[in-house]
Amino acid sequence: MLLCSLFGFGQDKKEYQIRTIAFYNLENLFDTTNDSLVFDDDRTPTGKDNWTEDRYWKKIENLSRVLSDIGSDNNPSGPDLLGVCEAENRTVLEDLINHPLLKKRQYGIVHFDSPDERGIDVGLLFAKSSFIPISFVSRRLLLTNEEGFRDYTRDQLVVEGLLDNEKIYVIVNHWPSRSGGELRSRPYRLKAAELNWRIIDSLRYLDPSAKIISMGDFNDDPISPSFKKILKVRGKEKQLDSLGLFGPMENLFKKGIGSLAYRDQWNLFDQIYLTANLVNNPKGYRFWKADVFNPPYLIDPKGMYKGYPLRTYAGGSYIGGYSDHFPVFVHLIREVK
Repeated sequence: MLLCSLFGFGQDKKEYQIRTIAFYNLENLFDTTNDSLVFDDDRTPTGKDNWTEDRYWKKIENLSRVLSDIGSDNNPSGPDLLGVCEAENRTVLEDLINHPLLKKRQYGIVHFDSPDERGIDVGLLFAKSSFIPISFVSRRLLLTNEEGFRDYTRDQLVVEGLLDNEKIYVIVNHWPSRSGGELRSRPYRLKAAELNWRIIDSLRYLDPSAKIISMGDFNDDPISPSFKKILKVRGKEKQLDSLGLFGPMENLFKKGIGSLAYRDQWNLFDQIYLTANLVNNPKGYRFWKADVFNPPYLIDPKGMYKGYPLRTYAGGSYIGGYSDHFPVFVHLIREVK
């Protein structure tokens, strides 16, 4: 947490607490052990990627640096809540939070194994000093492919907790990919959006004043049908009603800012959106600003992927980078009494 001074309405100077909420696609954070129940064979020492202990621990070190830096310009203590995806299991998350760059921050973990065929899961890392989990559940996304067979994918993680004694709900997502093309795969993401909306609706049924943050790698942009037609996320605060959802990433996307690149086109698949009562909230935490975290060290400086996120493998070769995605984050603030 950081105390900052801002000028409010009428230019009165006020002090605020800052909390940082972030999301990062860890890009295939696998351990080096072959799990016979999932398709992780490439990420083993004898697999195609030659995934050795040295490479694994280099990846842990790289990711730890990123996680310690996200949002640090305004909040040097780092993210208070950090959603992640593409983690193979709880063990890799434990290795991550126990790295020297992160250990002092005392992160806890909420994680469930999901039925994804590759064995990759979502999870939530939380700073124990600022957030106390109350309950958590993994909500299954049931999909069938064109042949009528089950298509196993990631669950949606739902966590209820107290952020400095203020109750909030967090949903961590990793929606189905665009494999096979955007149009062909779109129905899967629409199903994921429908599940996300049902979760939000059920939380509001149980708690009409529920403050909800949904984050993840949605494999869709802020203007995609999943966001505009199913969730009806609004990109401008003035468009919100009391039950609306606010997507601060839409404005970034329209400025050409992305979290990943493909064939020289930027997408903003990594997003965080919030319920209206986290935007118009005079008594507690409220949205301040959002951004994509893309410092120079996360950007590939040369070659065919120059300007893209500096990833672990590129063109089939190990380059020892970070991830093929940039992290995203929002700052919440509340006035100090």
